[in-house]
Amino acid sequence: MSGPPQQVQEPQAPSPEALAVADYLKSVDIKARTCILQGQRKDLFKVKRAVRALESDHYKAACKKNPLLPKVENRQEAIRAFSLLPRSLLALRVSKVEPEDGAKNPKRVKGLWTVKVEPQQEIREDLYYAFFYEPRTWKQTAMAVGLVALLLTVVMFPLWPPMLRLGVWYLSMGMLGLIGLFIVMSIFRLILFVISMVVTPPGLWLYPNLFEDVGFFDSFRPLWAWHKVKKSKAERMQEKAAAAAASPAASAPSEKAAPAPTTPVPKVPAALTARKPTVEEVEE
Repeated sequence: MSGPPQQVQEPQAPSPEALAVADYLKSVDIKARTCILQGQRKDLFKVKRAVRALESDHYKAACKKNPLLPKVENRQEAIRAFSLLPRSLLALRVSKVEPEDGAKNPKRVKGLWTVKVEPQQEIREDLYYAFFYEPRTWKQTAMAVGLVALLLTVVMFPLWPPMLRLGVWYLSMGMLGLIGLFIVMSIFRLILFVISMVVTPPGLWLYPNLFEDVGFFDSFRPLWAWHKVKKSKAERMQEKAAAAAASPAASAPSEKAAPAPTTPVPKVPAALTARKPTVEEVEE
């Protein structure tokens, strides 16, 4: 992009035109990718791709449908329309954080840039911007409506029909019974482990995976297992040394018993090895 970089003015409240431009750029393919900004995921894009999208014929067709979109006839008007985003804090210029520039132990995600907001906001084709604008989607609206409906349903519990209230009471009693059964089983398995550890060390666990980070059904498999005693570091070092000492001794007999390689002797034809008769034998 020729000419000096475009400076961004003071931030202001998002205007309908700025929101319309942000919505349009969010809906088209400007090859945005995910980055990490202050521990949050943001959409990162290059200025030149956003400007090209505002200069496209698709944007001109969108302007006819949405009168809030500013008209763009040339490159300068496209840049002016794009400048609505940083002025409204809908998208800001960012740069990649190098390891030496970041914190002592910055949290990084493999394959994603960690970026920071630049204090100097300008517009050039080679610069990167990150969206701070998150439009509301129909999923978020549906979740909000569902949450409000759920809260109203719970609050209006006294107005429920008697059959529904009785069903909820039975369900709550069943859940409390399951929780009590789980607590009783946890105490019983601990008592069983202590007794078995004294009688038959190292001890027996009932449902050993009950508190492990596994699935629901895997928590109850296997039914029982012996307690695994963690070996100390010295014992592990001794086992490694014993294994290293045993490996040369086991390989030595095999080396002695191995036969020496023999060189194959080619078979000589019988015509070459046959003895020729002497002169006397011929005369006789």
